[in-house]
Amino acid sequence: MMKTLAVNADNELFLKEVPIPTITTKQALVKVLACGICGTDATIIKGGFKGFDTSAYPIMLGHEAVGRVEKIGEEVVSYKEGDIVLLPFTPTVQTDGTTFTSGWGAFSEFGIIDDQQAYEEHEPPEVSYAQQVLPSSYLIEEAPILVTLREVYSTIQYFQINKGATVLIYGSGPVALAFIKLLQLSGVESLAVVVRNKAKEDLMHTFGVPVIINTENGTVKEQVKALYPNGVDYVLDAVGDQRILNEGITLLKDRGELLCYGVPKGNQLHLDYHEAPYNWKINFQQMPYKQEEGDCHEEILQWVEEGKLVLHDFLSDVYSFEHILQAFEDYLTGKTERKVVVIYE
Repeated sequence: MMKTLAVNADNELFLKEVPIPTITTKQALVKVLACGICGTDATIIKGGFKGFDTSAYPIMLGHEAVGRVEKIGEEVVSYKEGDIVLLPFTPTVQTDGTTFTSGWGAFSEFGIIDDQQAYEEHEPPEVSYAQQVLPSSYLIEEAPILVTLREVYSTIQYFQINKGATVLIYGSGPVALAFIKLLQLSGVESLAVVVRNKAKEDLMHTFGVPVIINTENGTVKEQVKALYPNGVDYVLDAVGDQRILNEGITLLKDRGELLCYGVPKGNQLHLDYHEAPYNWKINFQQMPYKQEEGDCHEEILQWVEEGKLVLHDFLSDVYSFEHILQAFEDYLTGKTERKVVVIYE
């Protein structure tokens, strides 16, 4: 048996003993070493994640994990015991007459990875394209940040943001910081970020953001229009909030694009575009493709090795697994600033 973190339909988090996953001949069993908290987890906790209705609860949380391969199936060729790997997941399990749905389930003591090379006759699970080996030199508490960086970088490529464009970003958490740094590394120079206080403004200065819109200094609309009278090319919502989308649409130039990364809180959206330009686009990326994420793996690692990405810059809090409930309480109540990681050893 192993411990897993789950949430019930009343939004209550709890630890539960469930069976250790059983692997097939094409899979490897992974001892989870660390996992990062993501906005996806928060949305599932609050009951607003698309695809998980009330009947799906209780749900096992977590998807930003790193672990060590403990056992391999007979057909596995891409992994060996002792490998450090990204993205182990825990499948849906039943115990004590209750079904625990997999919300990817990486806040468990064990998970599974699939070897795509073992699937010669059938299409491998999509997640296998992003389940990759990590050099042993990486600090375990920093490794989950690579998942965020890969997801964000694949999203930047999907959005096809032009290098010469002006991008206004809403958000100051780890996802927004990842967008800022990766857009800079992608050659996008004209960046502006909306923050809500001086502490967040100071944080953005450390990330080299050229234009910072602090809501303590006036309305976003007034400040943006003063800087960009004709509007901006892109407004990027790195939070997932209907209010941001409604405000952001008024800041676009004609034929500008409203970008939303992540899952908005709830499954309905009301857009008031009477102050928007005549022509505009909206683009959602709620679930990055794992093959596209996996394709970004080597380039992200290269930037880290070159010192262009410093993983510790995105990390603010590390908790042991025995304090995971406190970690989530601090995260959900806004007491943490950047990425929160739970370590198991």
